[in-house]
Amino acid sequence: MAHFLLRKLLMLLATLLSVSLIVFLALELNIEDVAINVLGPYSAADQRAAWLLEHGYNQPFVWRYLVWLKDFVSGDWGTSVYFREPVLKLLLPNLWQTLTLAGLALLVMVPVALTLGIFAGIRQGSWVDRLVSFLSIVTTSIPDFASAVFVSAIFVFWLNWLPGVSSMSDGFSVVELLLPLMVLCLFGIGYLARITRASMVEVMQAPYIRTARLKGASTTRIVLRHALRNVLIAPVTVIMLYIPWLLSNVIVVEVFFAYKGFGSLLYTASLNHDVYLIEACAMISGVVVGVSKIFSDLAYTWLNPRITLRSLGGGSQ
Repeated sequence: MAHFLLRKLLMLLATLLSVSLIVFLALELNIEDVAINVLGPYSAADQRAAWLLEHGYNQPFVWRYLVWLKDFVSGDWGTSVYFREPVLKLLLPNLWQTLTLAGLALLVMVPVALTLGIFAGIRQGSWVDRLVSFLSIVTTSIPDFASAVFVSAIFVFWLNWLPGVSSMSDGFSVVELLLPLMVLCLFGIGYLARITRASMVEVMQAPYIRTARLKGASTTRIVLRHALRNVLIAPVTVIMLYIPWLLSNVIVVEVFFAYKGFGSLLYTASLNHDVYLIEACAMISGVVVGVSKIFSDLAYTWLNPRITLRSLGGGSQ
């Protein structure tokens, strides 16, 4: 286990270094663009030249990258060009807002989707199976922005039950979180239910399940004692992949409902060419993807003991 974690952490570090280099190349290779983004398009050429000299942009690219990397690791993420605040101070509360939204979405999505998928798989071909399959296909076919318009039309304009924005201007509000949660959960529940249903159907046709039925075991006992662990292998992998998906694709939901989180912050930074804020957001996204992949491998080996850490590239256990 220690060798596995060490290997995965080294792979994560290598991935983050690659991401950091690509991001730095994309955003800071052309130093004139950096000066224009920071000082504005109407700044004078001598102003830009003086700013570049003051901030070390006369140094070779590799040296500037190493200095930036050292500062980033030490917690100096620069100052936001648009917000005029330290990036780290600006990013942490917005990241927490998104983690709260994503965490609540997972708490709702996972139990509901697994329950629907398991029931549909047990009753293959029944009306329950057909209904779950139909709803899953419909919800996964509708993109986030269309779902946001749809739920807003119903709950905001037609029924007038919920507010149309989730800005949290008066503090944390559960009511304001309902619409963003609906949009995030609609797609996730449908997709995860389909994966769980397919896995359940496959496992229920396995020889050891037929043997348990011949021995007179009840359906509940078969599912809980024999089938569930193998059924969860595919859904758990999907859930782990869904975590970085939430962090990146939550942009649509946050912008639509004016929710102040990581996604809306990245959207604003991109619109305003906020170099240092975009760099920090990209690195945070890389960390989330890498960490979720490590947890995905650990969960996979726990659910399927036949898959060892060695087979996942982790060395000896």
